Amino acid sequence: MNNKPENIPTYSLQNFSSPERGGQQFQVEVFDANRHFSVKYPHRHDFFEVLYLSNGSGFHVIDGNKYEIEPPCIFFMSPGQAHKIEFSTDIEGFIFIFTSDFYLINQNNRNRLIEFPFFFSVRQDNPPLVLKNSENVRFLESLFERGISEIEKKGYSTELLRSILDLILTTCASLYQNEGIKLNKGKGHILVKKFFQLIEENYHRKLSVNEYADILSVTPNHLTQTVISLTGKTSSQLIREKLILEIKRLLVHTNMSVTEIAYNLNFPDQSYFTKFFKRETNIAPLQFRTDALN
Repeated sequence: MNNKPENIPTYSLQNFSSPERGGQQFQVEVFDANRHFSVKYPHRHDFFEVLYLSNGSGFHVIDGNKYEIEPPCIFFMSPGQAHKIEFSTDIEGFIFIFTSDFYLINQNNRNRLIEFPFFFSVRQDNPPLVLKNSENVRFLESLFERGISEIEKKGYSTELLRSILDLILTTCASLYQNEGIKLNKGKGHILVKKFFQLIEENYHRKLSVNEYADILSVTPNHLTQTVISLTGKTSSQLIREKLILEIKRLLVHTNMSVTEIAYNLNFPDQSYFTKFFKRETNIAPLQFRTDALN
């Protein structure tokens, strides 16, 4: 366990951007085994990511879900998600990373990013979009290539790069249904996605359903009924599931002690923390760590 970080690190966009090009709010570049910045252990981002892979193999683990890399495919990452990618030396593709401020600066609709099916997914999993149509592959590759050629210019156009990103996202959203990925659409869909986003940002504060509902300007009952209708789970269940997921991450991927994890996640004491984890998982924290590492 000596090679593990003391906590799951969160990286900003600057950590992943080439120092000689790009900006603090976006970056588009080639993704391969020689990329200037790669992380093999689980980590988080505070930005959005679109990762297109055209060649290679391996696995991408996102929030505990393991997905096989089957090019051509596209992975989408929302801020706060913990992930780890393991890939072969012949991996090839493109990556576009960006902040919400970069994308939304000229958008009248502040919910625009949440409306895309692959960000803050109500499904609670994050499967890649597998591209089956060669015409779609060529079109999307041309967009990434155009973005890279633009950003390599001295006086690149931020507006053009923003338009290219929008076209990539809009195209991928339209392909989700075409490629057979079922979407949850309907009344309250955006409300539930906002709830997921808030949980991601505030799980460590252990806010109550009432507090989340107050932030969202709805009643607790309306929030829970909407959540149930789209996910089959209550608001409280989703809050607890997120907390359990985070505890499991820290147990498996860090050297933190049970006491340190309890303190980090604002539990009143180790005893309460252990009882909570065992009630939700039917196993003690240290036993879970031992089993997961064997």
